[in-house]
Amino acid sequence: MYRSIRTALILVALAGGSAAAQAGKSVTIIDANVATEQQLAALPHMTAALAKSLVEKRPFLTMTELNAALSPSLSATQLTELYEKVFVQINLNTTTREEILMIPRAGNRMVREFMEYRPYKALAQFHREIGKYVNAEELARLEQYVFVPINLNSASDEDILTIPGLGNRMLREFKEYRPYTSIEQFRREIGKYVNAKELARLERYVTLGQ
Repeated sequence: MYRSIRTALILVALAGGSAAAQAGKSVTIIDANVATEQQLAALPHMTAALAKSLVEKRPFLTMTELNAALSPSLSATQLTELYEKVFVQINLNTTTREEILMIPRAGNRMVREFMEYRPYKALAQFHREIGKYVNAEELARLEQYVFVPINLNSASDEDILTIPGLGNRMLREFKEYRPYTSIEQFRREIGKYVNAKELARLERYVTLGQ
């Protein structure tokens, strides 16, 4: 089992499609905002009641919010073990030092490296820069925890579909209203199809900059 996961991580790091993605490809972790209640309950140190509570509180717009929801019930060691399996991806350009340290085994050195290369224009830049310090397996593991916001007006279909939980229907809606002239336009148009909570979750992955 361990070998198969290790091989998968290496393949993710080396695959050309991954380099184009803007949200890291999950191989060994699930997204706390889109996982089912049953999936959450099956994770280390989780209970059915805690999983239900998380689903009711979603979406978590930052990893800090998820950590705050879990901290009253779990110890620091338990949280670290849990974050090997579930996480809310952090925005490479805005995340805090504290959130980077929530990535299991990241450490202070990786905090410095993550922040040194801001602003990130694409996840490929993260691969190139962080790949100077870690091997392909570790790079693929770290990628799972991060994203770079996509440009609403120029992102490819493949990049848009890296947003967790976003399928082909929302891909069509994202593209239908191009060119976007403001984030307010995105909220107005995409808000026709999803509720306010889901709109807020999707918005964290997009930008009109870059």
